[in-house]
Amino acid sequence: MGDRADLPGAVLFACSRNAARSPIAAAILRHLAGRRVYVDSAGVRAGEPDPFAAAVMEEIGIDLSAHTPKSLGELLDTSFDLIVSLSPEAHHKSLQLAAGYAVEVEYWPTPDPSVVEGSREQLLDAYRSLRDGLFRKIKARFPLPGAAWV
Repeated sequence: MGDRADLPGAVLFACSRNAARSPIAAAILRHLAGRRVYVDSAGVRAGEPDPFAAAVMEEIGIDLSAHTPKSLGELLDTSFDLIVSLSPEAHHKSLQLAAGYAVEVEYWPTPDPSVVEGSREQLLDAYRSLRDGLFRKIKARFPLPGAAWV
């Protein structure tokens, strides 16, 4: 395990608005895998850029500030080996997108941090929890030798 052949060639992370969950997951895998895997993200709908997502990724040295949310319908290429859906709505759409193609679809139920209420620090903690949980799942799912916390 850990060989490039163990990795999918192209991975799509999908969530509801492509504002926090899927861009964070995509940025983490892109950071860990480098050019070994093509990684993209999209939402059922395109939301607005999420400054909290960018802030918690900046804390670990990954720049998400240029991310522009896009919908699944806006994808230029849909030839993915794996689609990881992070919300129930995205999972339903991912299964539709994969129908008739040799695409593996996995569902990782992931809470939406944007629904958390409280102080700025409480909100950031919700986003950090999302980031750290996705980081652990990605490390467990993808055989990336030498992939460590950034």
